Amino acid sequence: MTMEFPPNEEISSNSFEIFHLLNFLRWTAIIVLVALFVGSASALFLVALDSVTEIRESKPWFVYFLPLAGFGIGWFYFHYGKNVHKGNNLLLEEIHSPTSIIPIRMAPFVFFGTLITHLFGGSAGREGTAVQMGGSISHQLVRLFGLNPKEQQILIILGMSAGFASVFGTPFASAIFSIEVIRVGSYRWKLFFPSLVTAYLSHLVCLAWGVSHSHYPTIPFDVSVTVILCLVVIAISSGWIAKLFSWLVHKLSEWFSRWIKYPPLRPLFGGSILVVLFLIGLKPFYFGLGLPTIQTAFIESLPWESFLFKLLLTAITIGSGFKGGEVTPLFFIGASLGNIFGYFDPAHLTLFVGIGFISVFAGASNTPLASAIMGMELFGWESGIFFFFASLISYVCSGHSSIYSSQRIGRAKFFSPASHVGKKISELKE
Repeated sequence: MTMEFPPNEEISSNSFEIFHLLNFLRWTAIIVLVALFVGSASALFLVALDSVTEIRESKPWFVYFLPLAGFGIGWFYFHYGKNVHKGNNLLLEEIHSPTSIIPIRMAPFVFFGTLITHLFGGSAGREGTAVQMGGSISHQLVRLFGLNPKEQQILIILGMSAGFASVFGTPFASAIFSIEVIRVGSYRWKLFFPSLVTAYLSHLVCLAWGVSHSHYPTIPFDVSVTVILCLVVIAISSGWIAKLFSWLVHKLSEWFSRWIKYPPLRPLFGGSILVVLFLIGLKPFYFGLGLPTIQTAFIESLPWESFLFKLLLTAITIGSGFKGGEVTPLFFIGASLGNIFGYFDPAHLTLFVGIGFISVFAGASNTPLASAIMGMELFGWESGIFFFFASLISYVCSGHSSIYSSQRIGRAKFFSPASHVGKKISELKE
């Protein structure tokens, strides 16, 4: 009796199917682990952030110790965190050109650095912390799964998506943000589905720990000539303000680096400026995260200069070397900008605040699609057309500026030179 073997084509086909099955199972395991670890880390971070914020709000005099807190943060990063001080820009650089595994110490460094910043009144956010924790934690799975450079890029993107979603509770926007933020005007749509699954699972993990997110009013659809005119003005202003914010943060960082050679002294000096501003009468609600003021903006009038003060304090905080993100302060800036238009049309105050909320972020991060989707996730889908409209205008008006200096230009914006394509934001001179 002779042994019969299947044709070579059948062997190859079976091997191909087995390979894809194993690869699918491997990435399923990766996504579940990223969501579990990052979602849990974000939950812990949010609980801790609420605790330190509550302490600071009950003891406003903590702000007087902000310079010492800044020195402590700067000292630890200078001596032990040289490879992770770039923050979100390090993640983007590793996506563009993978070189090594992101040090795991990025997660605890930015975790405690952000908590200290908020405990003593620094004007910073939380997205940067969550994204950095997500990217660094997820990247450690390279050691377990032995991924190639291209797969490592995907892993960082999934970690960023998980971190953003678990902090803000907006999985759809987070999935798009993680692929939109890499290159301006260029999208890796094939990564959307795994990014969305990771973001949603991470969001669920965070909720499973009993952590809730901020709730905002539903914004109904209502159109009129006055509404359209105000939206256009808000969107254009948002783009300009986003550009001003990005320029000021980077310029202050450059000035601090040029004039203060010893890095730990930079946040000490920046913290001292903030203390002086507090002493001369700047209100406590401009310090810290600012969530209560954002909530208030939807229901009552704020001082018209609120967005300017928050912009200044956040630029000093981040530019001098304190840790945290820029996104929540951008929400504050945008919400308080939109609040101004409530003076002209009080009936549409919530709409104007919501538009400002997402459009300043769109212009500063160059993520108009993610910003519009975030608006719909936070404020309801009824006014989605307004969110897309405003985000796109702000995105165009902000030019080739960004809070992320390592972001690359994938496609030039309208009215911008085509020669910018392929360059980093930091390489441009506008």
